[in-house]
Amino acid sequence: MDDNRFVKVVIAAIVAAGLAGGLIAAPASAQSLTDRLKNMFGGKPDKPAATAPAASEPPVDPELTCPPVTVRAGASTYAVAAPGKEPVGNDLRFQATITKMARECTINGGQITARIGIQGRVIVGPAGAPPSVQVPLRIAVVQSGVSEKTIATKAYQTTVTITDSGSEPFTLVAEDLVYPAPSGADGDSYIFYIGFDPQALKPERSARHRRR
Repeated sequence: MDDNRFVKVVIAAIVAAGLAGGLIAAPASAQSLTDRLKNMFGGKPDKPAATAPAASEPPVDPELTCPPVTVRAGASTYAVAAPGKEPVGNDLRFQATITKMARECTINGGQITARIGIQGRVIVGPAGAPPSVQVPLRIAVVQSGVSEKTIATKAYQTTVTITDSGSEPFTLVAEDLVYPAPSGADGDSYIFYIGFDPQALKPERSARHRRR
């Protein structure tokens, strides 16, 4: 091989290497909770941000323990019957169940903000469901032990539109459950309980009625 041809080969190799290097994508930035929930629940994640998180985002403490999340016993299903009937057999209008869960915790100023994702499904029963149904849910952070202690609890509702399929998914992302950060190893005994709570559908009494 003459010198000119050798130089051309070397230059071509360098150019090819440079192009290949340019095709290597930079690592994506950390996904938000919403993106991770969408991935977990089968949705399409939003495009990752090209910049760092906004300064207003509370920092994540590497020592922070985010309690596990589980469905409270006896609150895993929500069945609704025809008026004046029991939700069994041909009198069942619809039944909701919880299928997936996710959680994330951040700490700021001694307060922990928990973001809880819940996915479930509503199945129409023999009595037929209305065009849309309200699904009542409750999320609580509890300190387990000989006597359970409720640290914080909050009720939520989500509306599910019923179609001819007779089986509709629903997703709820609660982002406003706040509670004081536990001290020491107390956080190891904390747990998030989720479940259906029909009481969440009842309007709260006014302060005037509560005083009577």
